Amino acid sequence: MPAVSPEIRNIVESMIFASEEELNPKQLKDIIDKSGLRISLAEIEESVSQLNDDYKKNNKPYEIIRVAGGYAFSTKQDYGRFVGKLYEEKQKKKLSQSALETLSVIAYKQPVTRSEIEFIRGVNVDYIVNSLLEKELITITGRSETPGRPILYGTTKTFLKVLGLNSLEDLPKLKEINDILKNEEIEGITEADIELFNSVNVQETAQGHETVHQLELITTNENEEQEEQQSFENNNTEEAVSDKDGESEN
Repeated sequence: MPAVSPEIRNIVESMIFASEEELNPKQLKDIIDKSGLRISLAEIEESVSQLNDDYKKNNKPYEIIRVAGGYAFSTKQDYGRFVGKLYEEKQKKKLSQSALETLSVIAYKQPVTRSEIEFIRGVNVDYIVNSLLEKELITITGRSETPGRPILYGTTKTFLKVLGLNSLEDLPKLKEINDILKNEEIEGITEADIELFNSVNVQETAQGHETVHQLELITTNENEEQEEQQSFENNNTEEAVSDKDGESEN
């Protein structure tokens, strides 16, 4: 590994600390290069490694992790419950069970079409998919080559960030969903088989040790979601009736 001066470490540390978004090595290099100081990607990676060694040696409550392809500061698990108290007043709500089940299907089967999601879950997912799109947890990734060229969905960078994962390769290796649901009545993924999202906690081993990340998103609870879905369906019905009346008048 290249020798890294304390000054370079301080620069890298200050930039990651000050950024509201994660910064990948190339972004850090480009910004530092523009300031007139030349630095290599290897020096940046070594700086982060040395910083984390210092934090561990001095028993600091935080560390720099790789998340969504970049670097970001993260509170260690032991202190997460205390930091969480800072955000209680925001009244964050968890995703409903139906939304979690739909999200888990997309995460493990992506890219996946809406009809494939509905086949696995056994229920209509129009409203839930639209809701996950609005929350930027999923995105449209393209179109399938099958007849009709249906839209394909996949998870987003935001999805990785809220789970504290660096890439989709860090997702826990669950059994294939088809195996999980074999010989079962399809209502949704069973509690035992969606351990990833159970109680909206995620057990992941991306950093070589278990950490728990709260999937606390500002979203509707299940009752509110059902009310909004009913309103969504009513609006569609009213629009259909209005269109039909217009055709009759013509």
